[in-house]
Amino acid sequence: MPGGRLSHQDRLEIAAGLADGLGYAEIARQLDRPTSTVSREIARNGGPTGYRADHAHYATASRARRRRSTPTPADGWADEWTGAARRAYVERFATMMVDGGLPRMASRVLALLYTSDTRTLTAADLVRTLRVSPASISKAIGYLERVGMVFREPDPVRRMQHYVIAEDVWLKAWEISARTNHNWAETAAEGVDLVGRDTPAGERLTQMAEFFERLSEDMSGGAGFQDCLAVLAVAWEPDRAAELAAQLGWPIERVTDAVGYAIKASAQESAEQPTRQAAVREA
Repeated sequence: MPGGRLSHQDRLEIAAGLADGLGYAEIARQLDRPTSTVSREIARNGGPTGYRADHAHYATASRARRRRSTPTPADGWADEWTGAARRAYVERFATMMVDGGLPRMASRVLALLYTSDTRTLTAADLVRTLRVSPASISKAIGYLERVGMVFREPDPVRRMQHYVIAEDVWLKAWEISARTNHNWAETAAEGVDLVGRDTPAGERLTQMAEFFERLSEDMSGGAGFQDCLAVLAVAWEPDRAAELAAQLGWPIERVTDAVGYAIKASAQESAEQPTRQAAVREA
């Protein structure tokens, strides 16, 4: 049903396609859906590396409930931001996010969206309130969409886009920070390989690589979390899905999604860990 809403099974197939390395067009063909539907679904629910079928299904249902109950913001929305104190707070909020690693304009847009009394803002709202060019807003929104922190909704009446903060925006920020730390570790390890571990530069780079790798692992859940995933993946018995769902009070799909994530994450960790350790310790 190309024009209908994505079902939970559709989202499970999208997740499976991403795990198999399929492109958006191929996944869309298998679902008999437009490629744009699949790309928007993935972009607003974690991106190709963070897409989780169960999370996407519940988040979409929640957004639909909010859309039915939230009025469209009035054109005079920006009047509430004329106060110097409130505007200054938004800038301080943005500066805090810049210190955490987000680009400056993306931080200002996110701060404004997060502190607004309305659920959504348009590009015109953002341009008028932040007093910047439309191109700056477009670039900032593009970044926030790519990392899954903001998504867009079409206006049902007027030809414009509304921008909305993702429900798990701070989880996304945490994931971005964890990925940044991992990139620091990998870059430092490459430097060790280049200059040699026994050189003064190699010693500094080795310390840097080990520090950021530990920090990245801790932010991603740490060794204990990975061990839990590994145990769950090995001990999982499919015929107990209904029993576990009843004990947890979850839908059975949530249980199977969780186990699927554990199996995938455990396998990925097992494959990547030797490479990461070798880059740091054997260079």
